[in-house]
Parts: sequence; C-alpha cells; structure tokens
Amino acid sequence: MMQPRVTIICLCYNHECFLAEALDSVLAQTYPNLEVIIVDDSSTDGSVAIIQAYLAKHPQITFISTGQNVGNCSAFNMGWQASTGDFIIDFATDDVLLPERVAQQVEAFQKLDKSYGVVYSDAAYITDASEYLYLHSQKYKAAPDGDVFAEVLRRYFICPPTVMVRRAVLEKLGGYDATLAYEDFDFWVRSAREFKYYYLDKVTTKRRVHDASLSGKLYKSGDKMLASTVVVCRKAAALVQTQAEQQALVQRLKYEARHAYLTANFREATALLHLLETTVALPVTYRVIAYLSKQKINLGFLRVMYHIVKGK
Repeated sequence: MMQPRVTIICLCYNHECFLAEALDSVLAQTYPNLEVIIVDDSSTDGSVAIIQAYLAKHPQITFISTGQNVGNCSAFNMGWQASTGDFIIDFATDDVLLPERVAQQVEAFQKLDKSYGVVYSDAAYITDASEYLYLHSQKYKAAPDGDVFAEVLRRYFICPPTVMVRRAVLEKLGGYDATLAYEDFDFWVRSAREFKYYYLDKVTTKRRVHDASLSGKLYKSGDKMLASTVVVCRKAAALVQTQAEQQALVQRLKYEARHAYLTANFREATALLHLLETTVALPVTYRVIAYLSKQKINLGFLRVMYHIVKGK
C-alpha cells in the first residue's frame, strides 16, 4: 500500500545565505512519497541561481516564480494550489527540517481520525550561523490535543514551521487569506474552529532566528502586521461559541491593545479596544488607554523603560 503523499512547499524570498541548507534538509527526508515545490517570491539576491542549480540536479522538483513580490500568503497559495499532496508543509527556506520530520508526522496522522487537521511539534531555534539557541518547548507549553481554539485565541504556543496540515483543511479554508500581512494567527484561528490539533512531542525542525524575520518586526509603529492582527481578531470574535472562548478572546484583545497603544499604533489600538468593548465592559485601565489612544498621546517610553529594566 502506497504511503500518503506529502507536499513540502519551500517558500523563498532572499534566502540566498540559507537556501542550500534548507533544500538539502528537504532532500534528506527519510519519507519516500514526497512532492517538493519551490516558490520564489521574486527574490532580488542570488536565490534563483541556487534554485536553478538544484533543479538541474533534481528534476522532480517543481519550481514556481511569482513574477512579482506578492508576499508569503499569496506565494504559499500558489504552491498549494499546484500541489497534489495529502498533507502539506509550509516551509520557509531559512529554516531546516530534521531527516525524520515528515515520517514522524505522517505516522502521527495515521493514528488519528480525520477530525484532526494539524500536527505540530517542538523545534530547536538556531542563529544565522546555525548555532543552537534553545527549544521552543522551553519557552512555550503546548496545548492539550484536540480542540485548541480557545488556547489559540489566548496565547502563542505553536511553532509555525513545525506544522503539517491535512489537505482537507486548506481546501475547507481556501488557503491563506492573501489580504493579510502574515498567515499564522489567521490560519490557527480558522483551522482550529473546524479541526482538531495534535502535538507531536519531538523536535522535528530547526527554526532560524535572525533580524530580518517577520516576527522581529511585530509591534513597530506603522507595521502592517498589527493591522492584520485586528482583522484576525474580528474574525475570531465571529467564531467564538463558548464562555471559555470569549474569555480567551478578551485576554488576547487586552494584550494586543496594550502593545498597539505602547507602540503608537493608535488606530489599531482603538479598533482592538472597540472590539473588546463589544465583548465585555472596559476595565478602568483600558478606558484610560482608549482615551489616550484617541488623543494620540504617546507613552511608548514606558515600554522601552520596561524592556531596559527587564534586560538588566
């Protein structure tokens, strides 16, 4: 009996320095039934030349060029729409897969029923020089298996590059929301409402931490990612069904509103606080933040001082 096909969608944008290590890790997978699709989002460095060299040696690889820079969400959608896999991995080519990654996650899926749409795992964080930093599990405790919708609303706990997705999930959701600046939170919210999650307690992936990563840009003044967070929070509010989920959403909205305000993203802070107010009566602290935000009074120095003190 043939094993399920797994598609690894390798998303590249200016990953020249890391691309060879990433692609080598894909080709080193022990799992036999793989489909590899490289999507280059119009890189301006030497990435495409490296990709062409791999295509020459490995003609089974499919290559897609976006033609113009379209962003991660649209680039991924192009990849998965061209794929045939029963399971899909969204793989940024500055990260690294461990050799047993695919085999371990497929094995986990085969023990689960079709109500489970996502398997995620632990990861090791590495530097630009591929030096070990720490484990994801040392900072973030995984949620219980099954229905993780409320936990997805409440906190960050999933390491994005460790996720393997059942194809039916992407078909149900229509892929990523291409209007957003990033995909993770939106995908977790929408998929967790429809499907169960399973945590594989193994390190399957090396996630690279470097200054150019998207996560490093979150909560800067004027950043488009926070505007996307507002959109996702509105989607989440429409999907909430229980009191526990509502409480989790309230916790998320408070967190996002505080950070939006303290980074001078006043419009987003106001939008988040308005959404919070439609859910619960605003506590005094958040009524003050709402007033300061509407007046565009910047107290961001408090956040800077906090991080200075915390770092000492």
